[in-house]
Amino acid sequence: MKKKALFVWMVLVIACSSLLLMTSCAKKQIGAGEAEGMQEQPAVTEEAEVPSDEGYAEREKQRQAELEALRQKQLEIDAFESVNIYFDFDKSELKPESQIALKNKAAWLENNPEYSVRIEGHCDERGTNEYNLALGERRANAAANFLMSLGISGDRIRTISYGEERPADPRHNETAWARNRRDEFKLFK
Repeated sequence: MKKKALFVWMVLVIACSSLLLMTSCAKKQIGAGEAEGMQEQPAVTEEAEVPSDEGYAEREKQRQAELEALRQKQLEIDAFESVNIYFDFDKSELKPESQIALKNKAAWLENNPEYSVRIEGHCDERGTNEYNLALGERRANAAANFLMSLGISGDRIRTISYGEERPADPRHNETAWARNRRDEFKLFK
C-alpha cells in the first residue's frame, strides 16, 4: 500500500508542476481591437547600424582627402628620386641636362622644406676602388654645390660615394658604364 500511495503522490506532484508551468508560460492572445492600435516594427538590418553621428560623413571625407594627399606626396617623392644625373667618363662636371634636373630638384626641395636629400655618387668599374670612391665623392659634391648655389641649405644635403660598388647595370660594356656613372638622390626627413 505504501508503494501505491507513494506512486499516487508522485503522479500528483508531476501533474501539478506541469499544470503550473503550462499556465505561467501561456502566450497572451491579442484581441482584434488591440491589434489595430499596434504598428509593426521594422526589422533591424545592417544598414540601420550606420552611425547617426552628423559629423561622420565630414570625417570620412576628410580622411579620404588625407589619404589622397599622402598618395600624391608619395608620387612626388618617387618622381624626385627616379631622376638621376649622369657624368662623362672620369669627369665630375655637371652636364647642361644635369643642371636642368637639379634645378627641378631644388624647386621641389624649396616647396617641401621638411625634406632633406642624400646624394649618392657612383662610378663605372674602370679604375681602382680608391680612385672610384674619390670620383664618386666629387660627383656627389658637384650636385650638392649646385643645389646650394640655387638656395638649398647645406644642412639639408648629405653626400656619400659608393664608387663602383653599386652598379645600376652589371654588364661590362660602354652602355652599362654610362649608366653607372651617375648621382642618385634619396629624400629623408
